[in-house]
Amino acid sequence: MTATDLQPAAAVTAGGGVPLRLGTRASELARTQSQTIADALTAATGVPVELVFISTEGDRSSAAIAQLGGTGVFVTAIRRALLAGEVDLAVHSYKDLPTAPEPGLSLAAVPGREDPRDALVARDGLTLGELPAGSRIGTGAPRRVAQLRALGLGLEIVPIRGNVDTRLGRVAGAGTGPGDLDAVVLARAGLSRIGRLERITETLDPLQVLPAPAQGALAVECRTSDARTRELLGRLEDASTRACVVAERATLATLEAGCSAPVAAYAEVAEGETGPELYLRASVTALDGSDAVRGSTTGPLADAAALGRTLAAELLDRGAAALMAAGE
Repeated sequence: MTATDLQPAAAVTAGGGVPLRLGTRASELARTQSQTIADALTAATGVPVELVFISTEGDRSSAAIAQLGGTGVFVTAIRRALLAGEVDLAVHSYKDLPTAPEPGLSLAAVPGREDPRDALVARDGLTLGELPAGSRIGTGAPRRVAQLRALGLGLEIVPIRGNVDTRLGRVAGAGTGPGDLDAVVLARAGLSRIGRLERITETLDPLQVLPAPAQGALAVECRTSDARTRELLGRLEDASTRACVVAERATLATLEAGCSAPVAAYAEVAEGETGPELYLRASVTALDGSDAVRGSTTGPLADAAALGRTLAAELLDRGAAALMAAGE
C-alpha cells in the first residue's frame, strides 16, 4: 500500500478523546455510507471518528468485477489496513464482502438496512414494462442481467461500471454523460444514500427482480482483538437486519457463489404465529434468462443461517449448480 492509497479525511468534531479511524473507499457513495456510520457512532458513544480513504483494486481498474476476481475487490485493501492497525474500523457495502470470515476481523455491527430493492432509472420517466423492445439497459450485475432477460421483454442488456453518477449519465436525456442507454438498473439504497431518489422511474418489485444477498445493508468490521471498539460498535447493531442478511448470505455461501453468479436472496421479518419470523426467498437464474429455480422458506430469526443453508440445498437439488455453471 502506498502513501497515496491511505489518506486521512476530516475528523468528526463531536465528542472528545482520540478519534477512531474509519477506513473507507473514496467514492461518493462509500464516503456517504461511512460518514453516516461515523456520525451515528459519535452520537451513540461521544467518541470522535475520522475517515481514512483507501484505494482498492476495484477503484483502480475499469475491468468487469468478475474479471478482477469477483467478490472482495472492494474490500481487500481496507481489510489489510485494518489488520495492520492503520485504521480501527471499516464500513463496507455488505454485499461486497466475501462469504468466508476474515481471520482476525469481527463483523461488530450490522446497522439498520436501507430499502434493498433494485431501481430503474429510464429516459422519459418510463417504467420497465413501458420500455419498447430493443431498449438498451445498463447493469454490471450478472444477477440483474439474468433476471431482466428472464422477463422476456426483448431488452438489450449492456454491461456498465463506474460510480452512481457515471451510470446515471449514461441514460438518454440525463444531460450529464453520453446518454447512450435507455435505462440503467441500480440498487435503490445507493441512490437513497447520495440523494438521487428523484431519478428513479420505477422501484422494481422483488417478484420481478429479486435483490442480491445483503443488498442495502452495511457491514462494520473491526479487529477481533480490539474489545473496546467492538463494544462501541455493538451499539449500532440492528438484530432484525443481521438475521435477514445472515439468512441471505448463508444461501449464497451454500451455493458456493459470489457476486459474479446470478444468485438472488431476500429475507424479510414478518409476524408469525409464535412471534417474529423470517420469510426468505432465493433464486438462481440462467444468465441468458432461459431457466431459473426459485424457492422460499420461513422460520425463527435465531435459525437464520440454517434457513439459508436449507433453502440453498433445495435449489441445488433442483439444478441450481448447472444454471450457475452455464454462466461461467
